Amino acid sequence: MKRLLLVNGPNINLLGMREKEIYGDFSLKDIVRNLASLTKQYGYTIDDFQSNHEGELIDRLQEANGQYNGIIFNPAAYTHTSIALRDVIKAIDTPVIEVHISNVHQRESFRHTSMLAPVCYGQIVGLGISGYRLAALAFIEEHIERNEGHGENN
Repeated sequence: MKRLLLVNGPNINLLGMREKEIYGDFSLKDIVRNLASLTKQYGYTIDDFQSNHEGELIDRLQEANGQYNGIIFNPAAYTHTSIALRDVIKAIDTPVIEVHISNVHQRESFRHTSMLAPVCYGQIVGLGISGYRLAALAFIEEHIERNEGHGENN
């Protein structure tokens, strides 16, 4: 199995249309296309899912457990409010990297605390579309390959 899952939360479907000064002018389709091209180079496939509904995100994370090598997750505003998403990330075995397009630490104070980061494999913030690419590469080059015995053992 060489599969990654990209999950995006509320309003990420509006990328390219909303707050371009914060989120840039790329769309969710651009992100998916970019990741598909990158992962293909390494023999991986990527599936994607976006929802504005917390329960649907929880259901998708539960369904993904054991089906993917890793999950790249931009929970958007749910980052700061959702104990339920935290609980599902903690409950599943598939590692999750939390990604944010903007640097949440340079924004409003209520965005500075992630409910999810403590139970995630890692967190990437403020690097725009590159954050998604770095998360994919982290799974491909560091985590997944090491676990399959192709990298260094630490």
